[in-house]
Amino acid sequence: MLLEHIYDTDFAQGSYFIGCQVENTAIVVDPRRDIQVYLDLAEQHGMEIVMITETHIHADYLSGTLELADATSAQVYVSDEGGPDWRYGAGFNAAVRMKHGHKMTLGNITLEAVHTPGHTPEHMAFLVTDGAQSSEPGFMLSGDFVFVGDLGRPDLLDEAAGEVDTRFEGAQQLFASLRDHFLPLPDYVQVLPAHGSGSACGRALGAVPTTTVGYERNFSWWARFIKEQDVEGFVDELLAGQPEAHAYFSRMKAQNREGPRVLGPLPELVEYAPEGLKPLLARDDKILLDTRPHQERYTAAVPGALAIPDAGKAGTHIAWAYDPETEHRELIVLADNLEQAQRYRDHFLRVGVDGLTGYVSSLDGLLEDGVTTISAEELPQSDTYFLLDVRNMNEYTDGYIPGAHQLAVSRVVWHDDELPRDQPIVTYCASGRRAAVGSSALRRKGYHVIELDGDFHTWANIEGNMPAYAQV
Repeated sequence: MLLEHIYDTDFAQGSYFIGCQVENTAIVVDPRRDIQVYLDLAEQHGMEIVMITETHIHADYLSGTLELADATSAQVYVSDEGGPDWRYGAGFNAAVRMKHGHKMTLGNITLEAVHTPGHTPEHMAFLVTDGAQSSEPGFMLSGDFVFVGDLGRPDLLDEAAGEVDTRFEGAQQLFASLRDHFLPLPDYVQVLPAHGSGSACGRALGAVPTTTVGYERNFSWWARFIKEQDVEGFVDELLAGQPEAHAYFSRMKAQNREGPRVLGPLPELVEYAPEGLKPLLARDDKILLDTRPHQERYTAAVPGALAIPDAGKAGTHIAWAYDPETEHRELIVLADNLEQAQRYRDHFLRVGVDGLTGYVSSLDGLLEDGVTTISAEELPQSDTYFLLDVRNMNEYTDGYIPGAHQLAVSRVVWHDDELPRDQPIVTYCASGRRAAVGSSALRRKGYHVIELDGDFHTWANIEGNMPAYAQV
């Protein structure tokens, strides 16, 4: 059996390529939407992708299942559990709908679907048996059920799908899924999750890519609650301190349920000269994505540009700053060359931002005055400014600048009605990058935004400054 783990650090998301080396056929589990990596693996190993499946209807990234099926003619398999409200939609009419216990076979390899509700009602994990080695499962593809050191959060339907108080039922289902379908497995079964450290699909995921049933049985925070049959204690602990769901999750959930748009082969990105791009930006026909380090914008900036300051998190940043359902502009990215611009497009496709059509390699002639900043020493504590902390709530409760209001950067575009239009807004975070992303998005919506030159720690390290602490 061939097993390849494809890991995307932008969204801390893992997909899996499993191949039968006898039949030279393969299945891909939880693919992302830029699918070339799977096609390359198939070519590298001389295999044909014949099956594609996913563990559940994802909320944090746009599934590549239909995209990959279109490119390979592979058969798609999806969950048919969870009830009518959580059935896959019309885009999956050609898919095989799986119930608990359904088996997919590649030569000697078998993947058995195990219905493990909790994170979502339809969630499936897959027990993998390599028949050339054993008649029993040796691996579990756990999806968003069990992570390394944590569990898939059960509150995303409330946060991302507009449901009400489903988190409590989901937490109880997760308890039952662990008791009935995880802990009965032998200790040696390797657990291969769909997310790692940094994902918003759990509270405190470990940085190690895999775990085992035995390790989680002995060292996880939740195991003692199952052993003691303490459902109430489990639910309370699981739901406490979950991070805020990113606002774009609701768009991902809806599109993944119905079936994301299939793009097919992509056109080549257009290279723009600065002088040709300038009038298009002035008319707001196109939006520039400024990928420079965020501090460089303090000296000189492009009016109306969105800040995407971290190439490794480009997909995350564009999903925070740009809503393709309300803005319909072509996007032009600052990139050194075509290859780098294509990498940006790949990241954007993972969150359904499909509007990147070109790139520019120089900002000569486009730069004007820098974005307005204020130093930590100058930061006033008065009604003149609306001080906005764009960190997550758990960071805010651990200490914030007195007088600051909290609204996570991942939500500002969708909740800007909570912000004033009649006074300047001063933004800050823990490094300046998130504040830059959120500030650039708010400026496009007409807000007067000033960025803190520095970050929360810059302010906190000034003698005499004392953070405030939120009541929780």
